[in-house]
Amino acid sequence: MVNESMSNNKISSNFKKLRAQKGYSLEKVARLADLSLNTVVRLESGINKNPTIETLTRIARALEVSVDDLLK
Repeated sequence: MVNESMSNNKISSNFKKLRAQKGYSLEKVARLADLSLNTVVRLESGINKNPTIETLTRIARALEVSVDDLLK
């Protein structure tokens, strides 16, 4: 359980950092990733403890980074 929440915090902070570097709003990421705003907000805030690989792939594509960049 600890590892899951640690990696989730990592995803959340990496997502926040990468989004800020692009200057994208949460709404823009949601639109580019074809995800609901709620999904994107829950991921960035760390509420979503178990994002699917599809969600991570869509967000990575929207930010023009690799999924690995979100996970590292």
